[in-house]
Amino acid sequence: MTPLGRIARVVRDFLVPPSPMSPKRPLRVLNVTRGTMLATRLEAAHTGATRRKGLLGRDSLLPGEGLWIAPCESVHTFFMQFPIDLVYLDREHRIKKARSAVGPWRLSACLSADSILELPAGTIRETQTERGDRLEIAEAEEQRG
Repeated sequence: MTPLGRIARVVRDFLVPPSPMSPKRPLRVLNVTRGTMLATRLEAAHTGATRRKGLLGRDSLLPGEGLWIAPCESVHTFFMQFPIDLVYLDREHRIKKARSAVGPWRLSACLSADSILELPAGTIRETQTERGDRLEIAEAEEQRG
């Protein structure tokens, strides 16, 4: 790498430091309050580029899949092809707000949220997830096959 390239990298890392919460492996989300699993293959979107892209370009989310956007307090579903469930979390992963089956071309926000889970429509209902529940987000178990 050239000296100029190294300088550019240092400046970029200073201005937009990598998130310590950016895992390389898929995550799982457990609703500790209810003992139910919300996702087993959650992707993290913790960089500017991944947060901007979100779920755009996908035509569905399969059961167990999802996207964790952080930091984030609002989302839109412009140009999306399918409805999603939204779970707004505070820094301790307590649910501040939950919205079911949010369709395309909508806006949703919770100004006290720190991050948002985007899940397949129906996940909130199926897991009986509610405001105030505490979630645990951790690395998913490796699939052995």
